[in-house]
Amino acid sequence: MSRIFITGSADGLGQMVAKLLIADGHQVVLHARNEQRARDAKSAMPKAETVVVGDLMTIAATKEVASKVNELGDFDAIIHNAAIGYQEPQRINTADNLPHVFAVNSLAPFILTALIKRPKRLVYLSSALHRDGDASLRDLLWTERCWNGTQAYCDSKLHDVLLAFTVSRRWKDTLSNSLEPGWVATKMGGPNAPDDLSLAPKTQAWLAVSNDAKAKVTGSYFYHGKPREVHPMAKSAKVQDDLIAACERICGVQLPA
Repeated sequence: MSRIFITGSADGLGQMVAKLLIADGHQVVLHARNEQRARDAKSAMPKAETVVVGDLMTIAATKEVASKVNELGDFDAIIHNAAIGYQEPQRINTADNLPHVFAVNSLAPFILTALIKRPKRLVYLSSALHRDGDASLRDLLWTERCWNGTQAYCDSKLHDVLLAFTVSRRWKDTLSNSLEPGWVATKMGGPNAPDDLSLAPKTQAWLAVSNDAKAKVTGSYFYHGKPREVHPMAKSAKVQDDLIAACERICGVQLPA
């Protein structure tokens, strides 16, 4: 039995993977951004161990989530699932004056990775749209570019792959991988999404707990349990390190060596 923490698990894909893991006998800690969603999540998944509450929209609140998770003890795996979607017509500034898509999709998983006690496995949800992300990393905070919600999402999903690959390169005792769940009919994906929803949560669950040799790898990117090509710059150590350095400057948190 493994113990897993899943961000953004009150609904959507996060809830689906949590239910899969709980049904298989694993110990799952959920995450919700507020108390009402936490109550709803626990009602939907009564066998979950507990729910950590915290909004990943701000640096301070994300640090608090990390602290709460550490208070619960060790985890075998963490699945970074929480995200804001690509249909965001307007830039919304957080309390830290950051674009909300960057704050939740890019910076929050960085902060949680840096501050939560290192698990055996890390799993980061990306998207096929990461291949359209801007690997130059110019204007991460959208202070010069005209806001484009789709591009901001693509950029953030590339950031998730870069983070996963950075961790796999720097932390030799942790298996760190990323994946795309497919374009599926969730709240984010919309009702007309063409991929099979039943397959969408399986790869992240497999990467988090499976003893299959194909799952016990690091620095890989998957789609439905099979390796898939990534953005051509995603494996660049320089691009990875540049993103980490930028995140460290923005939030004041250092990724441990």
